[in-house]
Amino acid sequence: MTTEKQDYYEVLGVSHDANAKDIKDAFRRLALKYHPDRNKSSEAEARFKEIAEAYAVLSDSEKRQQYDQRGFAGVSDFSSEDLFSNVDFDDLFSGFGSGFGGESIFDNLFHRGKKPRKTKGKDLSIRVQVSLEKIFTGGDEVIHFQRQVNCKACQGSGAQAGSAPRTCAACSGSGRKVLKSENTKGSIFQQITRCPICHGQGVVIDKPCKHCIGSGKIYKEETLTVKIPKGADEGTLLRIPEHGLAATYPSYPAGDLFIKIMTKPDQRFQRTGADLWHVKTIDLTDAVLGSKLTIPTLKGYAEIKLPAGTQPNEILKIEGKGLPLQMSRHYGDLYVRIDVKIPNELSLNERTLYKKLRELKQKKSLIS
Repeated sequence: MTTEKQDYYEVLGVSHDANAKDIKDAFRRLALKYHPDRNKSSEAEARFKEIAEAYAVLSDSEKRQQYDQRGFAGVSDFSSEDLFSNVDFDDLFSGFGSGFGGESIFDNLFHRGKKPRKTKGKDLSIRVQVSLEKIFTGGDEVIHFQRQVNCKACQGSGAQAGSAPRTCAACSGSGRKVLKSENTKGSIFQQITRCPICHGQGVVIDKPCKHCIGSGKIYKEETLTVKIPKGADEGTLLRIPEHGLAATYPSYPAGDLFIKIMTKPDQRFQRTGADLWHVKTIDLTDAVLGSKLTIPTLKGYAEIKLPAGTQPNEILKIEGKGLPLQMSRHYGDLYVRIDVKIPNELSLNERTLYKKLRELKQKKSLIS
């Protein structure tokens, strides 16, 4: 005898125009009532499965549209894996407390052998110091780095040639072990741990590859040429796809490489955004009388006028002699901080002159 399926909206007790929040709230309310870890009645398990299936369809916009248009025929072609692919049961049950299983109870009820999630490898981040000249002009920069790649000897499987990893019998390939315990009040608690046999990998390697010791991965020194953007800001990130760490599964792509551009220390300049700062040390006489100064830039030298009476730490600006602004035709400025050198050793003639200068200043102050 076949039982006719109930409309998904009726299962959750929501209207056909219910929004995502209404559907989620309805599911959580009903799941709390019929969850097999809490409700021990004979019909609880079947009711919970019905509620979970209704939520899986109505919480996914594409599946919901197919269901609205064609009814159960619109979702009949979905396998159990595909039907529930959008549902994170651990997240949905996160507020129910430790006595409620999420993915684990779901896998058991629907006989779904959950495999470890296959994703791309982890991203790799490195810092590269680049000279001011390279930032000024832009251009290619050769970098050296180390990253984890698939072992060529075993093609990333971790097993010797002629052998292959086998599914872990202890966890049926899930990589997890579910431990249950019951307290004095009859509540069932679940604890999900990593499988101790396969260490969470879902597979067991009987004959490990000698080159990678069964890990399927080795570390490799690599050289890469990257293009530094003209006027690259401090901390600019360059993304190189699939040059990060190898994925757990050999057929999946590696992660991405992120290169953080940092300015290499320079004895001549200090960088502040697109502006440059330079310290110019001058003699006391030049500060008093004024002079012409030759200042280094990233493109030759520039001459500036030092006004008479320039004070220590005074700032002079040379417009447009800094770094280019990224994605712009404009340039930053070059700032020159004046450092006045006070002589600590004087010749006899210099000392005589300084004494005469002091006498003149004293007479001047008396007159005034």
